[in-house]
Amino acid sequence: MTDYIQAWQCIGCGRIEAPQPCIGVCKDRKVFFVGRDEHERVLAEAAALRGQLAAAQAKLKRFALARPNPGQWERSWAALQAELREALAVLDAGTPPAAG
Repeated sequence: MTDYIQAWQCIGCGRIEAPQPCIGVCKDRKVFFVGRDEHERVLAEAAALRGQLAAAQAKLKRFALARPNPGQWERSWAALQAELREALAVLDAGTPPAAG
């Protein structure tokens, strides 16, 4: 679970103050911060998911652009099915386990 830190940030100068607003000289708005470790973990997770999606997209593009040679549709279909199973495996690798 992510822990947020509530603070106040001036909409003019950007000054940050916590845990309460200043005495009214600035115009503050409430903002929330997240720790650096949590932020970096989420960035790494997002990068890994982008990589998985790119790999799956490349395999799916081959399926979309495939044109079997005359008389070879069954062999082509079987090859494409195998590639789609690989694409699904790539996508499944990024799926969190089902809650149960």
